[in-house]
Amino acid sequence: MKNLMILFWVTFVIPFHLLAQDNHYAEAIRIMDIWLEAQRNYDNLPGISVALIKDQKMIWGNGYGFSDLENKTPVTASTKFSICSISKLFTSIAIMQLFESGKLRLDDQIEDLLPWYDLKQQFAGSGPITIRSLLTHSSGLPRESAHPYWTGPAFDFPSPEEVRTGLQDQETLYPASTYFQYSNLAMTLLGEVVAHVSGMPYGDYIRSRILQPLEMHDTETYLPVAEWGGQLAIGYSAEDRSRNRVKLNLFDAEGIAAAAGFSSTVEDLGKFAAWQFRLLSGGDVEILKASTLRYMQQVHWMDPDWKTSWGLGFAIWEQEGKSMVGHGGSCPGYRSTIVIDPTRKLAAIAMINAQAVNPSKYTKGMLALVIKAEGKETSHDTMHLEQYAGFYNSQPWWPEEVIVPWQGKLASIALPNENPATEMSLLKQLEGHHFRRVRDDDTLGEEIRFELDQNGRIIKYWQHNNFTIRVADFQK
Repeated sequence: MKNLMILFWVTFVIPFHLLAQDNHYAEAIRIMDIWLEAQRNYDNLPGISVALIKDQKMIWGNGYGFSDLENKTPVTASTKFSICSISKLFTSIAIMQLFESGKLRLDDQIEDLLPWYDLKQQFAGSGPITIRSLLTHSSGLPRESAHPYWTGPAFDFPSPEEVRTGLQDQETLYPASTYFQYSNLAMTLLGEVVAHVSGMPYGDYIRSRILQPLEMHDTETYLPVAEWGGQLAIGYSAEDRSRNRVKLNLFDAEGIAAAAGFSSTVEDLGKFAAWQFRLLSGGDVEILKASTLRYMQQVHWMDPDWKTSWGLGFAIWEQEGKSMVGHGGSCPGYRSTIVIDPTRKLAAIAMINAQAVNPSKYTKGMLALVIKAEGKETSHDTMHLEQYAGFYNSQPWWPEEVIVPWQGKLASIALPNENPATEMSLLKQLEGHHFRRVRDDDTLGEEIRFELDQNGRIIKYWQHNNFTIRVADFQK
């Protein structure tokens, strides 16, 4: 486990600031660090990179494990990953810039903007396929271009020309504006619209109009081959039955770049989140008008089952009565997610270099801990609780248990778990080394008594006439 003196260190570029001394979050960040390091091991991941953003500040960023298992290159908050479908957010913003400048309308039909578009509409009664329907994945288009680019080991993505010529062999799946059908092809076509309407190559447009103004210097519209295994993490497969993961070939999304081709870091996506908070709060113009970004983050499509809603490029869902926005990404060897809470001005980002584990559970747990900690400072008179902090052997019932101070009490957390904010049990100190468990209704439950050795060090605790041994503290 990392030395606690360095848990909160992160290198970042202004305007982000380190909040190592912010007592609102110190305990939450400590638990996140312990939890994510454990989860990386239990989920058998090569590496994880994470960041938390509060308004204009990066509260915390860290990395776990390795970007290259063979050479043991450590993951950090500045490690690059494929962000795959998060790329769609940048394509969507580019479209809305062109909308603001009057160069296109959301109800423009795709064939009017791309004269070469010739995908067959198989439903005579279908409405038009518009820019809006492409942004909301309700166009009825197939999910993919007519090429097997998700098939390994080559992951042979088509060129832009091959995407275009492949359209003549495809047809719509549904009438337009009938169902949600996630579509990489739809976003690929929107990338073509950006290039055609702006008169600039897609990548040049994104760099000059979005990435450079936001100082996202470690974000590219491609995967940088020269950095693979260095700053760019190597991607690994899903586990087999022996829990082995295989190193995957690096891919180039080529003609699908607008939908799935970008690489970035959690630090850079933190800047992207902070820009959104800044714009929505200030109401000014930066990249977009504030009103346009707000419009993008409203629900523009609701599926007939009322379970899937989408904005203009952004995924949107309800959580505790609030609208959450963001996007996930999954490409060969990489998974990523950005979750944004516009009301609280909170964002969490997670990237992993392996398949079959959804990093959304990490961002969910991170945000839950921050929300649980907000407005509640760590009291200095609880520092004596540190003597109880450490790892305890909960075998054979659970892999391990960690105990840490939390808001004037002790928190007992089993590892691994899906969400430490909801999985913790609180222990209230009565006197000396005697505690009682705090029940969900805040009444007190059974007694927990800690035992010391002859040197005054905690060695175990007793509960229900049984004991659990303390096995380690938080320093290697």
